[in-house]
Amino acid sequence: MCNKKQNAGNHVYASLEGMCFKVREMKHINRKNSSNEWELRVQFLKSYMMIVVASGQGWLTIDGRFIELREGRSYVCSPGQLVEGFLQSFDERGFYELRFDVISDDGVTGDYTDRVRQEESFPVKGEVIASSPVSIIVLCERIAEHLRRDEDVLKRFRGQIYFQELLYMILEDALLLKERDSEAALEHTKRYIEEHYQLDLKIEHLTKVAGMSERHFMRLFKKRYGCSAIEYLTIYRISQAQQLMRSGGQYRLKDIARHVGYHDDAYFRRKFTQVSGIPPAAFMRNCKLRIVAYHPAIIGQLLALKVIACAAPSDHPWTDYYNRKFERNNVLPLSTDTSLKLTELKLAAPDFIIGLDNLTTMEEEAGLRNIAPVLLLPGEEMDWRSHLTLIAQFLNKRGAADAWLEHYERRARFVAEQITPDIHGDRLLVLRINGAGAEILGRRSVSTVFYDDLRMQPAAGVEDIEKNRQITIAQVGKYHADRLLLFVDENVHPTISKQSLMRSEQWRAIPAVRNGRVDVLPVYPWTEYTAFTNELMLDEVLKLWRDRT
Repeated sequence: MCNKKQNAGNHVYASLEGMCFKVREMKHINRKNSSNEWELRVQFLKSYMMIVVASGQGWLTIDGRFIELREGRSYVCSPGQLVEGFLQSFDERGFYELRFDVISDDGVTGDYTDRVRQEESFPVKGEVIASSPVSIIVLCERIAEHLRRDEDVLKRFRGQIYFQELLYMILEDALLLKERDSEAALEHTKRYIEEHYQLDLKIEHLTKVAGMSERHFMRLFKKRYGCSAIEYLTIYRISQAQQLMRSGGQYRLKDIARHVGYHDDAYFRRKFTQVSGIPPAAFMRNCKLRIVAYHPAIIGQLLALKVIACAAPSDHPWTDYYNRKFERNNVLPLSTDTSLKLTELKLAAPDFIIGLDNLTTMEEEAGLRNIAPVLLLPGEEMDWRSHLTLIAQFLNKRGAADAWLEHYERRARFVAEQITPDIHGDRLLVLRINGAGAEILGRRSVSTVFYDDLRMQPAAGVEDIEKNRQITIAQVGKYHADRLLLFVDENVHPTISKQSLMRSEQWRAIPAVRNGRVDVLPVYPWTEYTAFTNELMLDEVLKLWRDRT
C-alpha cells in the first residue's frame, strides 16, 4: 500500500525534474512594519504566489473560491488565477508573501527558457497543511533575512537555496497529505486524459490509471463530471482541434485530425460536428471571418460560438480576463470616442459588426453600416438565449448555437444535481455591492443561472424583480434570505467594502451572515449577462457549493 501511494506521488511530481524555481519578491508583513491589516486587491497573478501565515486571521478568494486563512498553513496560487485577500490581527510574527517563478527546461539544449509555466505545471495549489509549521516559518525568516536588497550576492544566493528547501517541505507535506480517495484519483485521471489525449486511450487503460474497477470508475467519473471518460476525451480532443483551426495556421484537416488522436477522417468529421454543431470545414472557414464585438456584452456571446472577436472595447474590466484566458493579444482595443472608433474599424476591415441597439445612436449605426454588415440586438426586450440565437443566425452558425445550448442545459442539470440538498433548499439572495450600498440582481442578470437554470429558491420578494433594485445594507435582512451570494465591485467606497461590512452591526445581524452562509465573488467577469459567462458561473457554483452545507 505504501509503495503504491509513493509511486502515485512520484508520477504526480515527475515534472519537477524539468523545472527550476526563483523567488521574485518576498515580503514579511507584521505588526512592526505594517498596520494591523493587510489587503491584497483583486488581481490576475503574473507569477506564482505563496502566503505563509504565522499569525493572524483572514481570507483569500482564488478564482472566486473563498478560503479561510489559518495560522501555520501555506497557500499557493498560480499565474492567471484571479486572487484577492485580507488578513488582520497578526502579531510580530505576521505572515510572508512570496512571489516566485517556475521556469521550464527546454529539454533540448539543457538551457532554461524564460517562459513561466502555466498553472497546471506546479503540482501544488491551494492550502497546504504543514507537518512542522515551525520549520516552515524558520525557513521563511531565513529567506527574508538573506534576500534583503542590501545583502551581498552570495547571501542572496543562499536565500534562493533556502527557498528551494521551503518548496521541498511544501511539496513533501502536500504529498504526505494528498488524499488517495476516489476524488483525487478522478482528478488525476482527468489530467492524464488532457496530457495524453493524442494516444489511443481505452477505458481499460484509464481505469488502471485511476486504480479502480471499470464499473466503479465509469460510474464515479460520470457522477463527478457529468459525462463519461470517453466523452470527455472526445470533447477535449475537439477543443484542441478548434484551437489549431483558430490559430491562423494553414493546417490541413487530416493533419489536425491526426494530431488530436483521430486516424479515421470520416470519424473525426462526425465527432467534430457532433460536439461543435457544424462540420470542421465550415468551422475553419468561419475562423477566418473578422467579427467585431462592438459592445462588451457581445464578447461572451461570441465565445459561446467559438468566435474570438477581432475587435472589442478597451475600457471594459473583462477585457484583461478575455486576453489572458484565450491568449489573443492581437484583439484590436476599440476607443471610447465614437468617431475614433469608427476610423479604427474602417482600418480593421471586419466582415461583421455586432452590438446592442439601445447603446447605439442612429448616426453611429449609419457609420457602422458603411463599414460592414451590422446586427444590433434589442438590448432590453430579449434574454441572453435569444441574443445567442440571433447572432448565430446572422453568422450562419445556428448549428453551433443549438449544440452549445444543449450542452449548457445538460451542464445546468448536472450542476443542480451536485449541489447539496441543504443549499438547494435555501432561499438565496444575489446581491451586487456597489458604491451606493447593495443592489438586488434582477432577471436580466446572472441571477437567472440560480433561479431559472439551477431551480434554486429565491429569497422572499425577489421573484418578480425584473431589473436590478438598489437597497441599503439595512434592508438586506428584510428579504429573509438563508444564503447570500455577493458580487463586490473592486472600487467600492471604503465604508461598504467587505472589511467594513464584516464590522457593521447591521450586517452581522442578518441571519445568513450570522450563520456563515455568505459567499463572495468579484463582479467581473461573472456578472456579464451572456452565454459564456453564465457557463462560467455554473463552474463557479461547483467550486462554491459542491459537498457543502
